[in-house]
Amino acid sequence: MPQFTCEVCAETFNVPEAALEKYPGWEPKYCREHSPQRKKAQGGAARGFGGNGGRSKGGKGNTGAPDGRPSGSSKEELLTRAEVLAKYHDGPRTGVFTDGSSHPNPGPGGWGYVWVEDGEIRNEGHGAAADTTNNRMELTALINAYRALREDAATTVYTDSQLCANTITKWAPTWERNGWKRKGGPLKNLDLVKELLALYRAHPKCPLEWMRAHDGSRWNEYADSLATAWRRDVL
Repeated sequence: MPQFTCEVCAETFNVPEAALEKYPGWEPKYCREHSPQRKKAQGGAARGFGGNGGRSKGGKGNTGAPDGRPSGSSKEELLTRAEVLAKYHDGPRTGVFTDGSSHPNPGPGGWGYVWVEDGEIRNEGHGAAADTTNNRMELTALINAYRALREDAATTVYTDSQLCANTITKWAPTWERNGWKRKGGPLKNLDLVKELLALYRAHPKCPLEWMRAHDGSRWNEYADSLATAWRRDVL
């Protein structure tokens, strides 16, 4: 079971893989004792009310991760590529940036990647599927990104899905040694995991790293624009 360190008490705690799959990109920061959700519930009970009726300050239903952080979809803007470039300027200037999503989940979805060197686009790609899931689209984006790279390429590949990053860099090799089995039950999306793991290994100079979604990084937002292109009339 994946382990994390609480930012309040510095104690390690476990999070089931099923929970990480349910909230793609979630980075657990607090143990159960120091969870903001737990504190909010305790505070609400002490004041005699139950919060704000399940709605966030932004007026949307609170469908965020368990630590109280809004999910990436609550910040999704459906911007075109040109709008992204005009609005965002921060983040890494070199690397391959990927994203994938479905709307709803499961449902129709899309994926995208953009390969950038010193702020200049070298290559990009995107696609869509009629019936899929967020995780399958995230994995598909990574697969197509690694396919676009020469085996001697040297650049970082970024994903805003912590689940995908952990799956390939930490968990999949163990599952492979165990005959693609795990104690927690059947492995989901095993076809894509196997393909991505092989491509990852074939590109030893292209490490896979997680980056936070929708934090103002220009090329993460650009990859999101590609992944959601199927939902717009203008790319």
